[in-house]
Amino acid sequence: MLLLPYLSWRRRPAGHIIFMDEKIIHIQRLQWAGQKFLFFITMLSILENGVCCPRECSCEHLLVNCTDRQLEEFPTGIPMDTRQLILTHNNLTYLPSMDLNLLIDLVYLDCSHNILGDSLEATFIAVPLVYLDLSHNNISKITTGTFYLLTSLVVLKLSDNPNLEEIEKDAFANNTGLRQLDLSRTALTYLDVTTVSELPSLRTLGLSSNPWDCYCPMKDFLKWVTESDIYFTDEENMTCTTPVQIHGEQLTETEKHINLMCYTNLYERDYLFLMLVGFVIFGSGTVVAWLTGVCVVLYDRLCGPSEDDEDEDDEEPPPPPKPKKKEEEA
Repeated sequence: MLLLPYLSWRRRPAGHIIFMDEKIIHIQRLQWAGQKFLFFITMLSILENGVCCPRECSCEHLLVNCTDRQLEEFPTGIPMDTRQLILTHNNLTYLPSMDLNLLIDLVYLDCSHNILGDSLEATFIAVPLVYLDLSHNNISKITTGTFYLLTSLVVLKLSDNPNLEEIEKDAFANNTGLRQLDLSRTALTYLDVTTVSELPSLRTLGLSSNPWDCYCPMKDFLKWVTESDIYFTDEENMTCTTPVQIHGEQLTETEKHINLMCYTNLYERDYLFLMLVGFVIFGSGTVVAWLTGVCVVLYDRLCGPSEDDEDEDDEEPPPPPKPKKKEEEA
């Protein structure tokens, strides 16, 4: 096609032909430059999509494995199409939100056996995680904003965080697809029942080896554990630490204790006893009132005023004499 203009202009004067030849060469050079640029962009895209790999990690297909590399910072240069990222057994103290959320295809993240703390707030924003392992870290609190945007989350592991003492009531309210949740071997003593009971997809829950306080504030949670059809992992180690009288008793066997401690349960013999006590109190009050009346009557009879005194009291004193009027002087 580039020769057509040349053929159409070949009958024109020589000066015009030379000018058009230079123009054609210039266009061809631009085409070569464009092809080189497209090739460079293509190679760059290929490098970003899997050929490049962080030097601390190993990459295979869509998996980046950085296990046990003594990492103290989040690795850079992770391919943007990575779907599985393994960072276990390192020394990471935080996860940079900007670098992490560039991995828009990431569905599997294993950050177990690190030293991550409470800097997870607003960390997970744009990643479509399905599997998240944060076990064996130093997390102490889970808030409503920690996992709020992880709407696709199915598996969440928070076990073996020895400082985890608090999980806010609605911490998992937006994780409606959550099927497996592990809270074993933490410092949890209390958990609001709605935190787990309102997860419609939950099927497996780990609560073992926690120092649960089985007092009245936990009665709704303990009742739910007893009646729920969810599978509890390591159920034999789901035990109470306090109060002392049921120390070591399984959570699923605390219903009798909770009923005695937190609810007022009256049996037939209790009602009979209360009726007897009421009858005794009523009878005693009646007898006391009757004896009091008798005593008052006897006192009036024995210590009342005599008849002579009553006669004297009945006689009215004579009226005082009227003063005589002085005679008028004549």
